[in-house]
Amino acid sequence: DWLIEAGQTAARGEHEAALAIIDRAATLAQTHSAAVYATISHPFGETPNFEAMVDTILQPLRQFLYGLSLIREMSLQSRDLVLSFGERLSARLLATLLNARGVAATFVDARSWTVTDDTFGSAIVDWPATQQKLNDLRPYWADCVPVNTGFLGSTPDGRTTTLGRNGSDYTATLLARGLGAEEVIISTDVPGVMTADPALVRDAYPLQRLSYWEALELANFGTKMFHPRTMIPLIESGIPMRIRSTMRPDEDGTRVTVSADQSSERPTSVTSLEQMALLDIIWKRTSGQSQVGERVLRALDRAAIPLSMANQAAHGQSVAVVIRIDRVAEAIRALRDEFALELSRNEIAPVQVTQPVTLLSLVAEAMARTPSVAGRFFGALGSVGINIQAMAQGSSSRSISCVIDAAATPVAVRTVHDAFNFSHQDVNLLILGKGVVGSELLSQIADQRAELRDTHQINLNIVGIANSKKIALHPEGMPPQAWSEALKGSDTANTPDALRAALTHLRHLPVPVLIDCTAADDMEQLYTEAFHAGVHVVGANKKPLCIDRAAQQALMQTARRAHRAYSYETTVGASLPVIDTLKNLVRSGDRVDLIEGSFSGTLGYLTNELMSGVSLSDAIRKAQERGYTEPNPADDLSGLDVARKALILARELELPVSIEDVHVTPLVPQEILDQPDLEAFYDALKTYDTEMNQIISGVQAEGKTLRYLARIEPRSPGGGPKLVVGPMSVDPTHPGAQLRGSESFVAFTTERYATYPLIVRGPGAGGAVTAAGVLTDVLRIAQMLRGR
Repeated sequence: DWLIEAGQTAARGEHEAALAIIDRAATLAQTHSAAVYATISHPFGETPNFEAMVDTILQPLRQFLYGLSLIREMSLQSRDLVLSFGERLSARLLATLLNARGVAATFVDARSWTVTDDTFGSAIVDWPATQQKLNDLRPYWADCVPVNTGFLGSTPDGRTTTLGRNGSDYTATLLARGLGAEEVIISTDVPGVMTADPALVRDAYPLQRLSYWEALELANFGTKMFHPRTMIPLIESGIPMRIRSTMRPDEDGTRVTVSADQSSERPTSVTSLEQMALLDIIWKRTSGQSQVGERVLRALDRAAIPLSMANQAAHGQSVAVVIRIDRVAEAIRALRDEFALELSRNEIAPVQVTQPVTLLSLVAEAMARTPSVAGRFFGALGSVGINIQAMAQGSSSRSISCVIDAAATPVAVRTVHDAFNFSHQDVNLLILGKGVVGSELLSQIADQRAELRDTHQINLNIVGIANSKKIALHPEGMPPQAWSEALKGSDTANTPDALRAALTHLRHLPVPVLIDCTAADDMEQLYTEAFHAGVHVVGANKKPLCIDRAAQQALMQTARRAHRAYSYETTVGASLPVIDTLKNLVRSGDRVDLIEGSFSGTLGYLTNELMSGVSLSDAIRKAQERGYTEPNPADDLSGLDVARKALILARELELPVSIEDVHVTPLVPQEILDQPDLEAFYDALKTYDTEMNQIISGVQAEGKTLRYLARIEPRSPGGGPKLVVGPMSVDPTHPGAQLRGSESFVAFTTERYATYPLIVRGPGAGGAVTAAGVLTDVLRIAQMLRGR
């Protein structure tokens, strides 16, 4: 990079500034060489004069830069010569250091044997001539280790060329072919070819084996580990290549051979080629479209603009190509020249440019024999709301690619990586509320975390937790057992701004989920911000679903438009699949005629206790001690909680109702519920015990059972929907008569389930079951995004 900068600076006439850049490079080379030499305990021969050596090697460059400053121009040919000094310097210094270490080494300038054409910047190798030169040179290397310059060549008349940036690997495979090597080893900064860019996917890992063709696809689609042409000599010679870590040379790394691992059906890797532009060429005429694609490719080829992807619509009216963003102006000029006549006649639309974009690709040798790869690929991207602007799949079926907005690159790469089960899927959680449900959820995550990771490949990370006063964020995740200490040690107050900042952080993590275990008001605004930020929501809070109907519908629409999941199963039946069952009935076209049930495990428990002879005040106190009630039991007895649940189910049927439309009768008189504190509340309950006992005696005398029920009639005799909540006496054959403890039930009477209602029954109260339902919703989101 410094060499290019020096050449460009000289071409502007700034000779002294260019020399200053070379001085900086020289100092770096001298300092590093001396530092390496100092680590050799018993060096051989005289101490090298690195300063003089570097100056001697770079002196011709200084003179050449002076020439560039006079002509004020740097051609591609000049650029190649300038670039060559980096390899010539480093290879000569390495050979010197090896000799000092006692390893007989000799410097070899690859220009002495790599014969190319004069395509400067990306020269084409003349293999027969190159092979002959290698055969001639090989005897002179004798028993020395030849240290070759990388990515350099020369034309037959001796002009310096380069094979392209990252072309040193290409030089290595050319040399291997010419020498009949057993293996080529590339040492780099990662432990092999990774399943994704580690900078984007934290749990990307190295592949054990690749085929030449997979490696070639990866190189073409953005893997910067080797030059696309690196594979050509290997394919032609059958020599394997190994890629491994410089810092961990004992590890196997990735072995690239003729064939891939045939036992694996998983795709190889997901790559992202960034800083690209999408060009659309649209043909307006009804004839001649078959030639449009050919002419586009020919025009870009004449301009020496490489294509990363080209796609022509089946009808031939439009062509889309993907090129590097820095070549857009050249490409537009080339296309305008090619279609000048058609543009003047308005037979072709002006070239449309979308930039910056990313070319996202999935590569797999086994893709052709694995069904539904394309469906899972695009389905995973669609599930997180990523728009596909263009797509292509090669005839070899080794890869599938699409063009996406550049800003979506990190999310897209992580999503595809997770969807194809390359590794554990991270699910990152921000949990609001540390009450009964929140605390139990954290406990269940702690208990299940290892099982979920090992058996289901889902890794739950708690990156934030909040109570009503504080919020604690841990970007790398915190142990579920440490949440209490995390909150105590946090200095961040739980404010709207702090929650927004937490969402901003969360949105950049894989599968971000906001979990609301509170009963707070006005949470719909936070949910909306979460959806816009790309965060999924799991809510045990009923209140956002019971707001004004228009606002509630807008909230749901926001989630759909943002392609975010909003799961709220626990708002009605704790861990019971009540909402999911109702959704499936509606989706399948069934007509719901009646929904009836005990929606409150708390009130179910209380009525059971009352029927067994326990006084009302004692039953409520016992329920509170067991965690069945809200902190203020009056909230349960009012029936408002049941009314909200009834409203949620009614809205799942698209009924135009609000909370005011629910006719609610509390379990106890309103004056008891209006008591100012808990002690006064229990005192008032005691005074009502006698009357409640009389009510129970009357119910028992009729051979019935008291239950607190909700009834939803979508089409009542009056014509409109009817929602009723309150204490009701039921016959022994009624589904609610058989409830035990805190059990709840919901009965769906429908057109298909007319004679015998569809009944969902089970525990309906308690932190443990509600937390289990919340965890189930989280896992459902993870599985949905994973596509399995």
